[in-house]
Amino acid sequence: MPETALFTAFTEVKPEWIDFNGHMNMGYYLVAFDHIATDQFYNSMNIGIAHKQALGMTTFTLGANIDFIREVLAGDTLRLTSQLADYDHKRLHYIHRMYHADKGYLAATNECLGMYIDLETRRSASFNDEQMARFEQELERGKQVPLAEEFGRKLGIRR
Repeated sequence: MPETALFTAFTEVKPEWIDFNGHMNMGYYLVAFDHIATDQFYNSMNIGIAHKQALGMTTFTLGANIDFIREVLAGDTLRLTSQLADYDHKRLHYIHRMYHADKGYLAATNECLGMYIDLETRRSASFNDEQMARFEQELERGKQVPLAEEFGRKLGIRR
């Protein structure tokens, strides 16, 4: 199964996302990953905004790593893929990849760990059986594609 079979979203690099170096500022990589890739990925798994509004349950990000691999410029179209790597009864571990949609190169990756939260108590909660079954489907879909080499790496100075 080609990587394009992963959940995919698209966006365009906005002019206000460009920094004084003439490329997308690092903060906007997270904006694109969070507001485009994560939000749409969660919606596809029925744990997005409609779920939050209906049940008062949502997912908070516990940690995230971003690797900046190649620059993107104003007006570039980005293709963002999402791959579930693991889950348990309260957490999701996934990675997004950002590609230049026209030129095809990998521009960045974003690895995230999220926890399911009951907004009334502001405490962790357990996913229900239906959600767990949906995550299993997404995990199986993702197993057809190798994880990005950046997945699970530790940040540090190599010696």
